[in-house]
Amino acid sequence: MTIRLLLADDHPVVRAGLRAVLDTEPDFEVVAEAATAERAVELAVELAAAEGVDVVLMDLQFGPGMHGSEATALITARPGAPRVLVLTTYDTDADILAAVEAGASGYLLKDAPPEELAAAVRTAAAGQSALAPAVALRLMDRMRTPAEALTKRELEVLQLVADGLSNQQISKKLFLSQATVKSHLVHIYAKLGVDSRTSAVAAAATRRLIRTP
Repeated sequence: MTIRLLLADDHPVVRAGLRAVLDTEPDFEVVAEAATAERAVELAVELAAAEGVDVVLMDLQFGPGMHGSEATALITARPGAPRVLVLTTYDTDADILAAVEAGASGYLLKDAPPEELAAAVRTAAAGQSALAPAVALRLMDRMRTPAEALTKRELEVLQLVADGLSNQQISKKLFLSQATVKSHLVHIYAKLGVDSRTSAVAAAATRRLIRTP
């Protein structure tokens, strides 16, 4: 059975490289490419109404537009949706949790060898979970020490702190009260063993919990 693929990445060179690798597999067919997350969502809908698509290879960062996790949630929410395999350079807890919660069937890093990528595509197409070893290890570490792990919301707040947003700006972006934002920060400080925003960002970056500019 042929596995039909949609490539979603904002870098033409990356898409060309992926196509070159995937075209070597006899059971793969790249049916479309998207340079933005918004276009990936549109194509997933259009293809579903036509010849169909089985797996979307989704990057996470698309510049100023929609994030890959948002696109993943929109794609997977539809009946009969294709599987989404995240293919990114980011392995932070914030990115991994956002993608998994959005409905991604797999999470692979772009430095994965071609045979690992092909295996992950087939695994995702079969409806099973396809996680890079490093990603699976991070998720297991979170499960081993749940009391110390930052929640998805705490990671979101801390990522926005790292991006330079104030408490007021964070409250507006996440539709939270400022008191709730402050409460999240108190919990973040306690879990990371720090006492300031700067120290929290530094500690989280060191542990690869969030991205830093």
